[in-house]
Amino acid sequence: MKNQLFITLTLFVSSLLLSCTGMPDKVAPVSPFSIEQYQGKWYEIARLDHSFERGLDNITADYTINDDGSVTVLNRGFNSEENKWSEAQGTAKFVDSNDVGHLKVSFFGPFYSSYIVFKLDQQNYQYAYVSGYNNDYLWLLSRTPTVSEQRLADFKVLAQQKGFDTDNLIMVKQNSTP
Repeated sequence: MKNQLFITLTLFVSSLLLSCTGMPDKVAPVSPFSIEQYQGKWYEIARLDHSFERGLDNITADYTINDDGSVTVLNRGFNSEENKWSEAQGTAKFVDSNDVGHLKVSFFGPFYSSYIVFKLDQQNYQYAYVSGYNNDYLWLLSRTPTVSEQRLADFKVLAQQKGFDTDNLIMVKQNSTP
């Protein structure tokens, strides 16, 4: 009886962990994808709300390739109410192939969640549309603190077609240094 309970619990926890590396139905990762070109600093332009970035502006993400092929992720944002910077460092690894824009990211030990680049300026890597494992997580990233109105409109249209609630997008303030 105890063994069966343990096996059931293990399968349940495993399925939860694996489901976090899945992807929304209408989202497919870009391919080819080059982590070498993707590494470096990205500015967060727009996102859907979630607790770990709530109240933050001037959000950036820095990606650095490690010797073992994993990627160090450093997210940083400024909380004006508290007048201080907030940082989170994590690790990303490819889910399948390293030429497909589907990674899993962990900021909390062994728990990973999907990071899916579903549209990308594949020539110059100047913008990226990113999803999480479901339609609650969505980001527009850019190499510059602002994007054109056309880029923002394209992001909204494509995200809406893929099932994201674009009416609730947050436009991230990217001011000069606070």
